[in-house]
Amino acid sequence: MRLDDTKIPLVIVACGSYSPITYLHLRMFEMAADAVNESTNYEIMGGFFSPVSDCYLKPGLVAGRHRVRMCELACERTSNWLMVDAWEALQPDYSPTALVLDHFEEEINGKLSGVRTQKGEKRKCKIMLLAGGDLITSMGEPGVWADEDLQHILGRYGCLIVERTGSDVWGFLLSHDILYRNRKDIVVIKQLIYNDISSTKVRYTISSPLESADRKVVRSARDVNQIPSSQ
Repeated sequence: MRLDDTKIPLVIVACGSYSPITYLHLRMFEMAADAVNESTNYEIMGGFFSPVSDCYLKPGLVAGRHRVRMCELACERTSNWLMVDAWEALQPDYSPTALVLDHFEEEINGKLSGVRTQKGEKRKCKIMLLAGGDLITSMGEPGVWADEDLQHILGRYGCLIVERTGSDVWGFLLSHDILYRNRKDIVVIKQLIYNDISSTKVRYTISSPLESADRKVVRSARDVNQIPSSQ
């Protein structure tokens, strides 16, 4: 892809468990793309899912190879610009989000020297984190995020935040020192039609004792999402 010379190239990265990936995860990228195209001077070069390592040890976390493959299938079937990067999932230890963004910075702007413009010149890409409002509010919980990591993520890369049902993102930004200080590098995206589906709800539905008709729906969802029945 060749960049419009008047635009800033942008790569969007979403870190998460994806156990399993849902339509909302995919929709967040599309909402982010709409917001970027309508209100910024960025041109999107691509979007990446970065599934977390198995060492995250989250309850209900499916093996990394399955989560990576589910994300790959979802991207292949629904998008021509979304991709999956397995680096984080393959790490022997948990990788903080700041380190994951550094990985993308090194791969795209270090090794590849960015992207080529229409004039044939190389230009470095802006890397931004895509996150839901619930992840952002967790940044205010004591001990969850290191202050230096937050400053690194927001100050160096920036963040696209998709509002989730019941979350007051702007209210939280105004009350948190680091987020408020870096507010110019934060783009808040409002959901026009709220969707509160989550991986947790999908896992619960699959494992719960449902009526037979509901089980058929769940099996269909499992087939579409390629969820291993043994997990």
